[in-house]
Amino acid sequence: MKIWSVNLPTWKMPAHAGIFALVALAFSPLSVSGQASQTATTENPQKALSCSVSDGFTLAAVGDLIVARPISGIQDEGFTTTSRILREADAAFGNLEDTLIDIRHFQGYPQAEYSGQWLTGVPEIAQELRAIGIRLVSRANNHTTDWGIEGMRQTDQRLDEAGIVHAGTGENRGLARGARFLDTPKGRVGIVSMASTFNPFSTSMPSLGEAPGRPGINALRTKEWALVTPEMLKNLRKVRDAQPKGSIDEPEVNKPEKPNELELLGVSYRSSDSTGFSYDMNPVDVSEILASIRLGKQNSDFMIATIHTHEPGNWSETPPDFLVTLAHDAIDAGADEFIGHGPHQLRGIEIYKGKPIFYSMGNYFFEADLQSPVARDMYEAFEQNPLKVNDHELNELFLTKSLNSDIWYQSVIAVSKFEQGQVSEIRLYPVELGFRMRGASRGVPRMASPAAAQEILERLQRLSQPLHTNIKIDHNVGIIRVPKASKADDLRVE
Repeated sequence: MKIWSVNLPTWKMPAHAGIFALVALAFSPLSVSGQASQTATTENPQKALSCSVSDGFTLAAVGDLIVARPISGIQDEGFTTTSRILREADAAFGNLEDTLIDIRHFQGYPQAEYSGQWLTGVPEIAQELRAIGIRLVSRANNHTTDWGIEGMRQTDQRLDEAGIVHAGTGENRGLARGARFLDTPKGRVGIVSMASTFNPFSTSMPSLGEAPGRPGINALRTKEWALVTPEMLKNLRKVRDAQPKGSIDEPEVNKPEKPNELELLGVSYRSSDSTGFSYDMNPVDVSEILASIRLGKQNSDFMIATIHTHEPGNWSETPPDFLVTLAHDAIDAGADEFIGHGPHQLRGIEIYKGKPIFYSMGNYFFEADLQSPVARDMYEAFEQNPLKVNDHELNELFLTKSLNSDIWYQSVIAVSKFEQGQVSEIRLYPVELGFRMRGASRGVPRMASPAAAQEILERLQRLSQPLHTNIKIDHNVGIIRVPKASKADDLRVE
């Protein structure tokens, strides 16, 4: 049974007339607004998912925001130019990985699981990100709860106070999955933020019966498969079968092992023609996330879907298989732009049905050198004595071992312009973060030098070519032009 609601201008009629009208409408489903809405949705279900921002709307997108110190005092011309590009867009987005706390008064503590670094930034960073033009941030990532739920809550509060719209965290899974909105002169922008790379204790949970929900992030759980050849799988099965009985979990009786799959010592293997990795997405997570995107789009003019994913690893410059599927499904559900981040380097760009997909935006701020205080666990993980090595030196050791190359300090600002419901042009402004500068100056975005700009854009050309995206380079700016097509499925990128 459907219950219809109606809003009538009863102040224009006598009170008894308003009552009679309401009674009549309650028994006349053909005359209520709910019926009209239902008919419109049934006849054209995609209309509610169409992009309806004003023509010329621009979204500037950047990658990870790892900011340790105030940035308002930076007067470098290259930095001020990047900030101007962000401010000139109708909306600007980035992924905030910091916990914004004043360690002198913070009542929480670093979580026990080591996740690379326990990223922090001073509370003023929220206001300063807003000052350089950032209006939207994703919060679901593998560092969201570095300093516990208390750190997550304080960071969200700082963003609220700064007027920055954020998504991906909440007091339960429904709130973490939900879309958040930014109103601009050219339309309302929605955002859903998720992460496939996260610490287990970060995942939010819905309530059930008397068990309360759990605060945390909007997590997309995946199962990783190591792909091996059939001969390799045969040998792995021999290794498994040779182990003492009971020492390794055996296949469940009601769930027999598939001949092309094997579980061994915590690793899942699947036979394939080539080696590599493949992923299965949790169907419950996928369905709920796509539902959030759809609802968010129905309540906005423009929808951003964004994910933090390191899979298959920071070493990979190509996206994992599940991410391509997810990006396409997100756009089919109503997303107008899909933005990935996580592996700290750029990945390719795809245009799908007239909507841009950025598989990884790399780093935008990367002040990893300046992270302090550093938790004792990190010293122990690197087997260093804090009486002989200080926080800065330990950060340098961490970066030298894992992120010691220009590619981690090179990125772009992607400004996408939308006309008639689809992207018409994307401008890629190369930035570099000063890999060869000393620690105190490293990690701040500046417009790239001509040589570095050419290097960055040529790399993006190479990474995007398999995705059928052609990037032209004009005066050190990358340009993608997308012609308007009669059918979105027939779009071809120039």
